[in-house]
Amino acid sequence: MKRALIPAACLLILAACTPKQPALTASGLNPEDFVNTYNDTPTALYTLTNGNGMEVCITNFGGRIVSILVPDNQGQMKDVVLGFDKVSDYFPENNQTDFGASIGRYANRINQGKITLDGVEYQLPQNNFGHCLHGGPTGWQYQVYECVEADASHVKLLRVSPDGDNNFPGEVKAYVTYTLTEDNKIDIAYEATTDATTVINMTNHSYFNLSGDPANHAITEDVMYVNASNYTPVDDTYMTTGEIAPVADTPFDFTTAHAIGDQIAADNEQIRNGNGYDHNWVLDTAGDINAVAVELYCPATGIDLKVYTDEPGIQVYSGNFLDGTVTGKKGVVYNQRHGICLETQKYPDTPNKPEWPSAVLRPGETYRSHCVFAFSVK
Repeated sequence: MKRALIPAACLLILAACTPKQPALTASGLNPEDFVNTYNDTPTALYTLTNGNGMEVCITNFGGRIVSILVPDNQGQMKDVVLGFDKVSDYFPENNQTDFGASIGRYANRINQGKITLDGVEYQLPQNNFGHCLHGGPTGWQYQVYECVEADASHVKLLRVSPDGDNNFPGEVKAYVTYTLTEDNKIDIAYEATTDATTVINMTNHSYFNLSGDPANHAITEDVMYVNASNYTPVDDTYMTTGEIAPVADTPFDFTTAHAIGDQIAADNEQIRNGNGYDHNWVLDTAGDINAVAVELYCPATGIDLKVYTDEPGIQVYSGNFLDGTVTGKKGVVYNQRHGICLETQKYPDTPNKPEWPSAVLRPGETYRSHCVFAFSVK
């Protein structure tokens, strides 16, 4: 019987991506619970650490952040994102959630699932109120990324999306690289190329709860600042109307920091349409990665999160559809508004609104997007 010989280069890649971890991570995860297969592709858990004791755990299933362990203002370590204890709980047949995911091809909604590129119309899946949401029902959050690099400070993941994936045109090679820095920042770099004209809009879909106690602490108690003078209103199907509206004198004005819950139940048409906050803010940062886009602060722990991006928009989603039917890490039931998403991205439905920043990617071009989650304490 002949054995297939594995090329030396492949052995090096496999070795570079083999997680070397203790029996349990500092956040209490068992790496063995993430050793599985999905669509005949292996999954694993990757643990990043720095000299401050911060830890970030990532699985290549959906390119997801599973846990983020940071110190509070008493020096106690808190896990500040929602997620599951084992990889199979992320599989769509068990839970259809976007917890921590690297979303693609197109984060957020595309109107009626229709795009036109170079005069050709494509009908995408309509998996959310008649629209295409987060790349369709089998978007990248439900696919296995290949690990191409991994060490104690970073992991680089690759998703090869075939032509026709959820009816999107072109074969796309997309990378997401997570790097944990020594100053407690999670640096997320996205990169993609295509062999045919397509659209790309990637983001991270972590649900943050900076109290580290999602069983008992609602994000409505936390304080938020958004560096945006305008936002994009939506209709009652969560689709952007095409308008860019000022936040002044509305519940969407976070240009001065205040509690998220102050006006989340206001008598306001946009609050009703979004069932709370589920809107894109038009950032005033002009693509400056060094300018704060959003700041989130938890008075209960003193943990502060600043978000930086070179993207023009950020979707703030206040966990309105969490309803107590999902049980996450350590048996905690996730109730409404016990997690908040801060999704850096192009505006929703940009492919159908040519006056907005373009998400079109053509052969020979490289899509790049950059997001930083910076943690500190007050």
